[in-house]
Amino acid sequence: MSAITIAMHWAMRLDGALGVAVVDYVSRMTLGTLGEPDGLDLTRAASGGTDVVRAKLSAMELIGYAPARLEDILITLDTEYHLIRPLTRRRHEGLFLYVVLDRHRTDLPRARRELRQIEHLL
Repeated sequence: MSAITIAMHWAMRLDGALGVAVVDYVSRMTLGTLGEPDGLDLTRAASGGTDVVRAKLSAMELIGYAPARLEDILITLDTEYHLIRPLTRRRHEGLFLYVVLDRHRTDLPRARRELRQIEHLL
């Protein structure tokens, strides 16, 4: 199993995890998905996340935060959290995890900590 596949399996262990994808935000290519959130095309949602990542990185550069590390981006919906976590290890540069979480079953601070640990294990 590749490191990316292992990371997706670990992310699916998070309380309330509904789906996870790994995306290359340079090419907009979804490298893998796991899970099936109700009514959500995970591949399309994750691919659309590239626009969010690109916009935030561009905004950070514009205001002079270029050297700062983008830890994650949270999108809050009425029943879900969509958490985008760019992977910063050189080997995975340009990739991000896109995790869909059930808002009512997820401890968000804990999910963020666990995603940080998953990234460190890659």
